[in-house]
Amino acid sequence: MREALRDEMASVSSPPPLDTQTMLGSARRARNRRRTVRACVGSAAAVVAVGFFGTFAVPGAGGWSPAMIGAPSSEDDTASPWPTGPDGLPQQDRTARAGTRYDRGAELLDQLRAVVPAGYTVPESPEAPSHQAQYEQSIDEVDVWSYSSEVTLAKGEWTGRVMVEVHTAGNQLSTEPCKLARQFWGMQGDCEVVTVAAAQVGVVVNPGDDDRFDQWAAYRHPDGVVVFVAQATNHDSTLQSRPELPFSVPQLASLATNKRFHLQ
Repeated sequence: MREALRDEMASVSSPPPLDTQTMLGSARRARNRRRTVRACVGSAAAVVAVGFFGTFAVPGAGGWSPAMIGAPSSEDDTASPWPTGPDGLPQQDRTARAGTRYDRGAELLDQLRAVVPAGYTVPESPEAPSHQAQYEQSIDEVDVWSYSSEVTLAKGEWTGRVMVEVHTAGNQLSTEPCKLARQFWGMQGDCEVVTVAAAQVGVVVNPGDDDRFDQWAAYRHPDGVVVFVAQATNHDSTLQSRPELPFSVPQLASLATNKRFHLQ
């Protein structure tokens, strides 16, 4: 029995030796197939993701880009501190209520009072005369401020007001006269360029739909300081026809270039 079993085993041929290169090749092909499948699945997922985020796209500096879901809003950003007041602490808001900037706003009011034409009075009221100094922004580490003052004028039955607004150097307002004039409170209107000595002044002589003022002049000094001078008749005036305003167009343009309103 044992002899028969040995003879049978001897008659069976031995398996061929393992071909290492063949096995490695098969393994590599299988691995490549798995990678291809994963890549296809990943590409499909990416397409779905782009489609999803595309519905929340927002414009960016270089075009449209996917929005960041769950990103904090700009309202959550810590705001820069207000300028330092005379007490050495940051202001509570944009308005200066003491110190050098406040004093310049008061100085602007004094200068405006000084140019009121003869024959007009300056009635006192809770609203006017008034003045304000306001921090606008910092550009290249330079603080830009605006100063404004306003007075109410009266002559006979006519009442109206005159206002001066000054923006310190460093502001980004236009250098073109009429474009600058139309940047005053965003009001539009018919503008003409008036020459005062060598200065070019933009004067809106007829306002558009926004007629908070009847006329205003705008001038940018060579050092960048911008001056607006505006005048208006009170809409509740009892006069039926449009009265003569305190300043003519040439006078209004001349006031905008006056050094008394050149404040820093």
